[in-house]
Parts: sequence; structure tokens; C-alpha cells
Amino acid sequence: MFDAIAPRYDFLNHFLSAGLDVLWRRRAVRSLALTGRETVLDLCAGTGDLAIAARTARPGAARVLGVDFSPVMLALGMKKLSARRLDDRMALAQGDASSIPVRSGSVDAVTIGFGIRNVEDRAAACREMLRVLKPGGRLAILEFAMPTSPLFRSLYLSYFRHILPRLGAWISGHKSAYTYLPESVDAFRVDDFMDLLRSSGFSDVAADPMAFTSVYLYTARRGS
Repeated sequence: MFDAIAPRYDFLNHFLSAGLDVLWRRRAVRSLALTGRETVLDLCAGTGDLAIAARTARPGAARVLGVDFSPVMLALGMKKLSARRLDDRMALAQGDASSIPVRSGSVDAVTIGFGIRNVEDRAAACREMLRVLKPGGRLAILEFAMPTSPLFRSLYLSYFRHILPRLGAWISGHKSAYTYLPESVDAFRVDDFMDLLRSSGFSDVAADPMAFTSVYLYTARRGS
């Protein structure tokens, strides 16, 4: 599915979020408090937008590795890195978030942009993220959520269940991908994920709402 929608993935992300996805990624990177010396691992990297945001921030990460299971997404991401001359301190690799191909205690921060709900074994992914982080390392995860306000929730559900799937299918040519999106968001629970992070060993777990609670930035830290 992700291979199939990859050619229109970036456009749809910007279009369907009215461009707010760029601001959400910047906020996630700011939460890492980078100094310019860090190594950042971006999981479920897609075409690399969050990884690029981490590298190009002021200050940005010294090195960034993006990992995703879709080879087509990664191929498009590599073209973006090359076009922006970022491939000297950035790399993209195929891999699974529940079995990360990175040695233990080797990265300063881990990010995920709207991908954790797509990971089948989230508990394994959380354990893996804790494993690869250095002591004191930071975590920043962006993910969609169902709004809590009754009025906005009603409007959001109407858009998410009726308008978005039609637009997404029309532009991407893949109907099921944008039917899957609202279904997967509806099944993802903010409190459950925070509990999972804590039970996996993370400390300072927080969930900051954005966009009328339709998007959350989850932050956490590996203890010393």
C-alpha cells in the first residue's frame, strides 16, 4: 500500500493537512533541543521529511538515519536528499521499527512522524527505541488522534470518513490507503500509547495536543 501511494505521498500530506504538517514536524524537532552534535534516528521515515527537518533545523542534528519498510518511499527520499545535497550527513535504510537495524545506545534522539499507528507490534517498537537511545536520549513522535471536542470531532469525522478518502483515492489512485487512514486513527488511543511508553521504560512521558487535539506530539526520555 505504501509503495503504491509513494509518488503522491508528499503532495497529499501537505494538501490534506493544509500545509500544517510542516509546522508539526518543526515543533517535533524543536522538542529535541538539538545542539548540532546529535545523531537522530527517524523511524517510519517515508520519503524523509521529518528526517530532513531534523538535519536542516537551526541547530540541526549532525547525522540523521531514516528507516522505513517501503523501498519506493526510500527511493523517493534519496532523490530529495541528493537534490538538496544532504546525503553527506544523512542516510535512508530499509528496516522494521520493531527490529531496528541500529546498535544499542547509539543515537541521541528518535523521531516518528505519523507512523507509529502503522506498526503492528508497537510494544516491540517501543522497546527497540529505548534500546537504541543513549542514556538521557529523547523521543518525539507525531501522531493523529480523534478530537475530544464534540463539535470539532463531528466535523473532523465527517471530513475524515467522507471527504479525505475520496480526495486521497482520486489523487493517489489507491482507494484503500485513504480508507485505512481514518480507521487506523480511530483505533489509536492517546492514553494507551502513553502507558505503553511508560511500561517500556521511558520517563518524562508527555502528550501535547495540536490542531484541536487531532494531532499529538508525544515526548519522552530514556533515563540515565
